[in-house]
Amino acid sequence: MLLGSKELNRRDFLKAGGMSTLAITLGSTGLFSMGGASSALASVQNPTSGFGGYGPLVKDPDGILDLPRGFKYKIISKTGDRMSNGDLVPGNLDGMAAFQGPKNTTILVRNHELGTNAEFPVNGKNPWSKGAAGGTTALIVGQNNEVLSEYVTNSGNIRNCAGGPSTWGTWLTCEETRELGHGFVFEVNPHEPENEMSKTPIRDMGYFSHEACAVDPATGIWYLTEDSNPSFLYRFTPNDRSQKLGSLQKGGILEAAAIDELPASSASTFSNGQRFGIVWKQINPERAKEDARDMGCIRFSRLEGAWFAAGTLWFDDTSAGTGKLGRVYRYYPATNTLELFYESAASNDLEMPDNITITPWGDLWIAEDGSGNDRIIGLTPEGNVYPFAENTLNGSEFAGPAFSPDGNTLFVNIQSPGITFAITGPFARRNAARQRAMSYAAPPASFAPAVSDKLAAFAEKQGMSILEAAALERHGMPII
Repeated sequence: MLLGSKELNRRDFLKAGGMSTLAITLGSTGLFSMGGASSALASVQNPTSGFGGYGPLVKDPDGILDLPRGFKYKIISKTGDRMSNGDLVPGNLDGMAAFQGPKNTTILVRNHELGTNAEFPVNGKNPWSKGAAGGTTALIVGQNNEVLSEYVTNSGNIRNCAGGPSTWGTWLTCEETRELGHGFVFEVNPHEPENEMSKTPIRDMGYFSHEACAVDPATGIWYLTEDSNPSFLYRFTPNDRSQKLGSLQKGGILEAAAIDELPASSASTFSNGQRFGIVWKQINPERAKEDARDMGCIRFSRLEGAWFAAGTLWFDDTSAGTGKLGRVYRYYPATNTLELFYESAASNDLEMPDNITITPWGDLWIAEDGSGNDRIIGLTPEGNVYPFAENTLNGSEFAGPAFSPDGNTLFVNIQSPGITFAITGPFARRNAARQRAMSYAAPPASFAPAVSDKLAAFAEKQGMSILEAAALERHGMPII
């Protein structure tokens, strides 16, 4: 299933500044709603190209995972199973990353979002805190997605929710808490499990309720989301930006995003010469949230997933908006521009976006964490929307979608009862051009934020995209 939408590039979208609110929000009325009438569904001329989706989902006779025709899943790990080191697979599977391993294997590093007590804890030999049940495990996956080994990589954490892969083959696992002295980022090297680095918090990356992080490979700067209410968007500039093992442990500067008046040299055509935009304010990492709040930084509702691709940071706010159903933002470090890409108007569009990723062929994939059966939803640079997977087993969320290095396998978790899947099928080939196109594509009509005539005219006058104006207006920029 997918939605048809004429391709609209960034420049054309800007020219739409004179469109009425009705036209801009046409999709939210139901015409392009994913849960609406079948007449809204576009036909797929090549359903396995990946450029328009993969066709309707096929009902799984086992009642676990609905996928498009031609795709299949394999359960490769379950909570409570025996790992190769003799321990049981821990519970609450969450964020995950895939790395190239030796002899054409894939190494998965997987979070376990556990607190201080758990039926299936992470039993490490070198924990940071002996009273904490969270941590990470690794799976070495060989041919035919057979698990060759499975073992603990770090332990003694609380609520390892998401994180992010480094460019040098390690996993940054993030604690989503500020309880019992926890609330830090740890770096996990799957080749040296449970080493000293894995139990050493990177304190300059902040003490707060972390969710996800993503690195800009061009600069070595990390961006971090916070899962609390309110939450803030942070960036960490390492003192050592060599992007090598051990570089993050040398410290750095932590900042939070704010909307403020830009310097006079950036002034717009306002009669008073003011122009507002994104600025970054340095904060004390040991009191990150308090400083961000006191300095008037942007208050989000509850930030979740983050992914960096083709010069763009994608991140989402899972409970933002009037219906508290979520927003998706994109940020361009090169121009210091924040855009509101998506804003849910109804749960049948997309409900509570959580983990996100850019696929090897350039689509944006969003995992839901809402009520009912959660899905993985794909958005294409050409303006199509399609479901790729639906959890028909229970109401648990999808977590940690990660593609194998060759792009032929999707690994993803259902958090509870705790299942890791390997999904194979006719995925589209890697396409760097479409990844770049996704960075500047207009959102599908049904996902675009509602924009008033006044805001559209303001955006055109200021030389902003409508999406940039929407992001700033939602967070307090004065519209004159």
